[in-house]
Amino acid sequence: MRLLPFDYAVRNLGRSAARLLLSVLGSALVVVLVIAAAAFVRGMSGSLNISGSANNIILLGAGSEESVERSEVEASTPGLLEASVSGVRARAGVSYVSPQVHVMLPVQTSSQQTKERQALIRGVTPEALLVHDMVRITEGRLPRPGSDEIMLGRMVGTSLGVPESDLAVGGTIVIDGRPWKVCGRFAAPGTVMEGEVWAPLLDVMAATKRATISCVVLTIDPALTDVGEIEVFTKMRPDLELVAMTELAYYGRLAGFFGPIKVVAWVTAALIALGGLFGGLNTMYAAFASRVRELGALQSLGFRRAAIVVSLVQESLLATTVGGLLACAVAVLFLDGLAVRFSMGAFGLVVDAPVVGVGLCAGLGLGLFGALPPAVRCLRLSIPEALKSF
Repeated sequence: MRLLPFDYAVRNLGRSAARLLLSVLGSALVVVLVIAAAAFVRGMSGSLNISGSANNIILLGAGSEESVERSEVEASTPGLLEASVSGVRARAGVSYVSPQVHVMLPVQTSSQQTKERQALIRGVTPEALLVHDMVRITEGRLPRPGSDEIMLGRMVGTSLGVPESDLAVGGTIVIDGRPWKVCGRFAAPGTVMEGEVWAPLLDVMAATKRATISCVVLTIDPALTDVGEIEVFTKMRPDLELVAMTELAYYGRLAGFFGPIKVVAWVTAALIALGGLFGGLNTMYAAFASRVRELGALQSLGFRRAAIVVSLVQESLLATTVGGLLACAVAVLFLDGLAVRFSMGAFGLVVDAPVVGVGLCAGLGLGLFGALPPAVRCLRLSIPEALKSF
């Protein structure tokens, strides 16, 4: 089969600058939205998976395996663990055992006035920096117990929907009607912790009027012990009503809990792509219908219909590929790392190679499936009928 020259398809793109511009911008818009959905799913999944450590064990109240906020653990549990379990990592005589309280509380800043938003407050001790080694203090210091001080994650502003100027070190925010002074900021790249507010454990317990903690996080030495020994401890102390799991397993359960949200994101992206496909079909029908005589002339010159279809598809693919590349450039520049608020705090969109690949495939799909039906329909006419058409 003799194909039309490739430059024939290239020259035809310039025959209507307006149509070319609409095709490029339309495909770019669809691809940007598909990339945004993929980056959302990628960012959420990545933040939940990265937040856990393979060597960290988390002990929760039985029945609260999927929500640490509902968990209640006796305050004496950390001391019992240190005395009963061997293989807990230690440095300079300090064990990697971190009692914590996780609670959602209303937070208000000066710019919000009467408007409040829920934020995850994590009550911690200094040992939290040992078990969560991805956390880095970028400004200020750890909050001191008894001083009503807090340390904020890098994405707390996004989580609360307030400007960063309201969260500067030295400023004050109101948590559940009580003022707290911001004494530091921290970063934990790629984790959900960046959307949290950290405060001294005892201060949070006093503010929430609770005598129990939410969980105990400890780091084990994998050469000396594993999660099995911790599980033995929980079974030997049924009075504590504890369940032990690795942090990876806990955040894996959370990822499963947010699975429907990811499905909604993909369905939305598919509907957007479908709408773009129908729009492209209308554009291509109009473009190809005006060229019926040209297509008939090409057939009279000896070119088969399949060769003409290939040339028309090449035109469409060139336009949508340019739009896809433009969309990928926009996504990398403006969407990558963009903070998004969700129930557990915030996470950043991730525009990496797989996400860009999904966007390019969406653009190619638009070009291919948007050109085939109009091309086939326009070539149904016989050569005499095509040459006599207007």
